Amino acid sequence: MIDLKSEDQGQLQLVEREDIEDDEDLFELIDKLISQGINAGDVKKLQDAGIYTCNGLMMHTKKSLTGIKGLSEAKVDKICEAAEKLVNYGYMTGSEVLLRRKSVVKITTGSQALDELLGGGIETLQITEAFGEFRSGKTQLAHTLCVTTQLPLSMHGGNGKVAYVDTEGTFRPDRIVPIAERYGMDPGAVLDNIIYARAYTYEHQYNLLLGLAAKMSEEPFRLLIIDSIIALFRVDFTGRGELAERQQKLAQMLSRLVKIAEEFNVAVYMTNHVIADPGGGMFVSDPKKPAGGHVMAHASTVRLMFRKGKGEQRVCKVFDAPNLPEAEAISLYFDIHMLYYYPLLTISTHTSFLNDKFFLTRNTFFR
Repeated sequence: MIDLKSEDQGQLQLVEREDIEDDEDLFELIDKLISQGINAGDVKKLQDAGIYTCNGLMMHTKKSLTGIKGLSEAKVDKICEAAEKLVNYGYMTGSEVLLRRKSVVKITTGSQALDELLGGGIETLQITEAFGEFRSGKTQLAHTLCVTTQLPLSMHGGNGKVAYVDTEGTFRPDRIVPIAERYGMDPGAVLDNIIYARAYTYEHQYNLLLGLAAKMSEEPFRLLIIDSIIALFRVDFTGRGELAERQQKLAQMLSRLVKIAEEFNVAVYMTNHVIADPGGGMFVSDPKKPAGGHVMAHASTVRLMFRKGKGEQRVCKVFDAPNLPEAEAISLYFDIHMLYYYPLLTISTHTSFLNDKFFLTRNTFFR
């Protein structure tokens, strides 16, 4: 895990804790299969295929496991039986599910209003999708989350590291520096706790996700950012003739993200494009809809719609969520180059970054 300590200068410094505690044993490492009679060589083959936990193993079909070189159907059956003894993937009571939900971490967005909108912040164990047209604030929120994720739990952070997969080349480490300084953190240490990868094809993007399992099984990650999820699919697949294949590949990638979130108790924040909606009708003021179709809609747990308001206003709306009411938070532009972000009638005094400006939210919260 990651902890923060205060230095003489009053600056919060990220440090690695020597006595790392397992996150309530949320996952079992694949090495434990050896104690169940599985050959060490077969365990190594699973690791080479990107499977590092027994939980992750149970998320694969036997068909996909037999596709791993050197694993026969008999071996796969034996491995699955051993894994079932270590992890429970059967039925449980509602009370047990509620108890397990206590492991969920809510990561602050840096804005009181957005946190209230989301019931506390961006949650782990789920996918949060932010869609909207360009310059609506999606990537700026991603940069803020890179920092707030590293805050301790007592400051509504995630107390963990961040993985950032960039498909559009919009990640800017120099944006991280002022955000880290705002929280009194060492910018260098914050940047060191962000691992970054630039993806150029949808296949490259998927392979980067497969490689994350090794890192997340060894280090305390709490957030995975994909900015954006759909960009490379819109480039690599063209026309209606390839639409079915595109949606199938997109579904596989989204399924992988869901498994990462649940396997390692991380939050997945992904941005998405919008497309014109010809069926929106002439009476719809903003006939746009998120890209990706129903495949994207069913994979995302929480969907946030970002849009531009009048002038410099920015609006965030809960578009879909299983446990949140439909609501909006609106930002207002002032001459002092600050944005005041508020849900309804409340006022506050802390800043965060969105749309290359500061956010001040209503109802005092910070720190």
